[in-house]
Amino acid sequence: LVILATVPGLDPDDVEITLEGDTLTIKGELKSPLENVDYLIRERAFGPFSRTLQLNVPVEAEQAEAHFENGVLTLVLPKAQAVRPRVIKVQSK
Repeated sequence: LVILATVPGLDPDDVEITLEGDTLTIKGELKSPLENVDYLIRERAFGPFSRTLQLNVPVEAEQAEAHFENGVLTLVLPKAQAVRPRVIKVQSK
């Protein structure tokens, strides 16, 4: 499974990823560039965020990888062996 999350303005250390059972959670906080300012218009949201996904297949959590580049978080979660298709050879007598 490959999951992409757009998190512009965040550092990789500011993102928390947890995988518990079949539940994947991505958390972080987008900080406002200026403090104590009343904005007239803001095009970007700021503050804490959390996304939770229910995975529909078992994954190998120990082999999961996360990469962060240009504000895009890419998670690679390999499927568990039990759900991968297996090829069974047919033998003739």
